[in-house]
Amino acid sequence: MFARSAAALAVALSFGISPADAHEGHDHGAAPPAASVAAAPAGARAEVVGTAFELVAVAEGAGLTLYLDAFATNEPLAGADIVVETPSGPVKATEDGDRYRLDAPFLAEPGRFDLIATVAVGSDLEILPLTLVTVAAATPARAGGASASAWLASWWPPLPGWALWSLVLMVGVGAGLVLGVALGRRGRRTAALLLALPLALAWSERADAHAGHDHADGKTAEVPAAGERAQRLADGTLYVPKPVQRIFGLRTLLTAEATFHRSMELPGRIIPDPNASGVVQASVGGRLSAPPGGFPRLGAAVAKGDVLAYVAPPIQQIDVSDMRQRQGELDQQISIVETRLARYARLVSSGAVARQMYEETQLELQGLKDRRTALDASRRQPEALVAPVDGIVADASPVAGQMAQPNAVIFHIVDPSRLWVEALSFTAITPVSASATTAGGRSLALAFRGSGFADRSQAIPVHFAIEGDTNGLRAGQFVTVQAATGQRRHGVAVPRSAIVRTANGQDFVFEHTAPERFVPRPVRIEALDGGRVLIVSGAGAGQRIVTQGADLLDHVR
Repeated sequence: MFARSAAALAVALSFGISPADAHEGHDHGAAPPAASVAAAPAGARAEVVGTAFELVAVAEGAGLTLYLDAFATNEPLAGADIVVETPSGPVKATEDGDRYRLDAPFLAEPGRFDLIATVAVGSDLEILPLTLVTVAAATPARAGGASASAWLASWWPPLPGWALWSLVLMVGVGAGLVLGVALGRRGRRTAALLLALPLALAWSERADAHAGHDHADGKTAEVPAAGERAQRLADGTLYVPKPVQRIFGLRTLLTAEATFHRSMELPGRIIPDPNASGVVQASVGGRLSAPPGGFPRLGAAVAKGDVLAYVAPPIQQIDVSDMRQRQGELDQQISIVETRLARYARLVSSGAVARQMYEETQLELQGLKDRRTALDASRRQPEALVAPVDGIVADASPVAGQMAQPNAVIFHIVDPSRLWVEALSFTAITPVSASATTAGGRSLALAFRGSGFADRSQAIPVHFAIEGDTNGLRAGQFVTVQAATGQRRHGVAVPRSAIVRTANGQDFVFEHTAPERFVPRPVRIEALDGGRVLIVSGAGAGQRIVTQGADLLDHVR
């Protein structure tokens, strides 16, 4: 009876207990090598905020890394004198790039350490207390993570896992049958133990095989290590370690509320100063020809009065005939006057002809010769086109031999150091101050020059002069003008780079709430000037707002 029961149990075990190497939902193939070293925990961190500084300490093995930044601007501070009171005594930190390091052998043991850092930068001195808590590294449940099948494989390396377990079951069942038959009733308990031993080992192996698997997707779960990685937390705040802040180049501004003139945004474009620009036109139609040095190229500097081109007016055939007839008449008159003058020259010495008549005849002859010379010149002398002002050639289209039409613009001369901005306003304004912003974000200071009275497509032209450097600007370039009116608005002024706009059009800023924490704040803004906006709602005084790198923070996930 016992033999039949043992045989049935052996068959059930051979089918019911599958090796853990290929349990349901997993295809393991070759067994991966067992991990030999446990993963070390992330370095402990401590942070403290003072009046002028903020300090972050990171435990790295037997050393301590310190990140020192200015409180208001989040700018890394170099050349600081840092002395830390440790359980081993006072230790001075050494500067290493944009951070500071010191030896901390006491960190080799887990525990809670109260540190005091004395920081001196220039004339600023602060004492900053820190509390650093370190823990021991996690150890694996089994030494080396070896399972029962791995132990068995060390005895029979050539055999696969299923063959090893089959061998164990056969040996266990066989030993149980032999002892059960040999010892009778007294051996049944020992035989049951021998049969239960392979079953317990199989279930242990199955449990080990299931450990560390994520059955939702059949892959081993990977837990990301905390520490030096920026991430967005569940409450929406951002955790950005100091090394990542260094890479992002994050800078902040300590806000303050004030009253500003309300501004209006106007579309505008850059135009030349009317008093420092001009056009070169041909007064009559004719054929263009280059001066001795050639036509000036685009961008070439020219001075007032420089000859830029010549225009030779064409002469019609009927005009040529009239000119020849006129030349003949003048030649005939010149010959008559010359003969009369020669006769007067002989008679004036004897007194027969008054000297006055002789001199008048000389003047008449000179006038006829001048008219004859001018007539010849009119056929050969072209019109010279000269520069009306000093500047550069902003636009030109001359071609040798080209027929220029009357009043056609041949050259456009502009002084690049004197440029204006023409803005269009839908209301009559007299701005208190103004600035402009180019498409590339460049800010321009403007001085009000005047406002038009007649509308232009229901808009009033308003002129401003650009003050300061004008390099890189060109006529016709579009800009956005911020004109401050007499009305007043109260709020917080921040650079335009601090504003981040979401896909739905919501504007927000990032507040630096802790050394390694940033919180997005939705805000409502208005235009202030070319480089700043006014936050009228959502932020107040005394907050540290990110002004550089805000767009990079927006991409942290």
